[in-house]
Amino acid sequence: MITPFGRLWASACSSNLGDGIALTSFPLIALTAGASPGEVALVTTAATIAWPLCGLHAGWLVDRLSPQLLLTVANGARALMLLGLTAAIACDAFVAPAVMIAALVYGIAETLVDTSLIAGIPRIVPKHQLTGANAKMEATINIANELAGPPLAGFLLGAAGLAAAAVGSGLYALAALAGLSLLVAMRSRSTTAAAEGADPEKPTPRIRDGLRYLWRDRLQRELTVLTAAMSLIWGAWTAMFVLYAVAPGPLGLSTVAYGWVLAAMAVGGIVAAGVIERLQRRVSTTLLLFIDTVGTIGLVLPAALGAPLPVIVAGVVLAGAGSTVWRVIVAVIRQQATPLPLLGRVYSASRVISWGALPLGSALAALAVESLDIETVFLIASAVAGAVCVWFTLRFRSLHTRIAGLEAETSA
Repeated sequence: MITPFGRLWASACSSNLGDGIALTSFPLIALTAGASPGEVALVTTAATIAWPLCGLHAGWLVDRLSPQLLLTVANGARALMLLGLTAAIACDAFVAPAVMIAALVYGIAETLVDTSLIAGIPRIVPKHQLTGANAKMEATINIANELAGPPLAGFLLGAAGLAAAAVGSGLYALAALAGLSLLVAMRSRSTTAAAEGADPEKPTPRIRDGLRYLWRDRLQRELTVLTAAMSLIWGAWTAMFVLYAVAPGPLGLSTVAYGWVLAAMAVGGIVAAGVIERLQRRVSTTLLLFIDTVGTIGLVLPAALGAPLPVIVAGVVLAGAGSTVWRVIVAVIRQQATPLPLLGRVYSASRVISWGALPLGSALAALAVESLDIETVFLIASAVAGAVCVWFTLRFRSLHTRIAGLEAETSA
């Protein structure tokens, strides 16, 4: 018999494979349809703007309704959206506008799906199994979204943009069906409300409650700000690395080789997700988080110093592994420290702050490269990464005390 977590995992697996295909395909379909470079860039903006604009509302919806219902609706909407794009490509009519609309719908739905997955895990998994469940979910995201999705998109686009859109639509439909299956399974449990700590008389949730709770929780607030600081670096790297790596950039890689470098990052994340529980039994959680801040330096410093390709790849793998460890640990801390009725709003509030720094980092890098060379921009990013490490070092004892206290309280 399939467990509730198995149904949730199946939905995440299918939807994230669809994400990998969609995010890779959207700009390329627009380019093939004759969109200008500015319009192609606007496709990416449409796909990523939803978090700062809609993230808080997504958290409110997850807390007001149910994660499994929203997984069904959001993935169903993405399936229909890609079906419409498939029709536009088949008819060779309004393809560029259809891509833009599809990217916008994708981004809005993504805020609901991501929040629902995080909020859904502690409703169906015991507290002592949260790290393993989150690690499995993170590994699924790395494998489906980052490792398998882009190469599969490239293969499908080689056949036709129609095939990529159609396959993506089918994957989202499967994710919606898995969410529906979970919804039915959860509603069939007579003890669901008690297990979730639900209060039938609870007041209607307010959007600002998530921000208020996040900011009053000292541990979550500080981890969110640290995540935002590192997101500035990741945003700058994302904007600059393709210019640095792909010919005529300094590394001189082909687009295929560049794809393999990105796949190496996903491999680092997959390995990290598989060993994080064992690492936590041997190393303190706070030390693991600190190691990730060091890994962020490895993301940008080798390029700043003009290091050879093997060193740059090693830094990318280390950063990918550290990023996965950070996301899993912070997700568990948030699930342990936040009441279930607030979890969706607290998660989305943290994402608005931390992920909102990604476009800021990329925009600053884009401005800097107009007057500076790429290596100098990477050197500035490395200095910021070093400052984050120093910041974490100064706060290490305080963070360790609060994290250890939360872990002891949860295991009691």
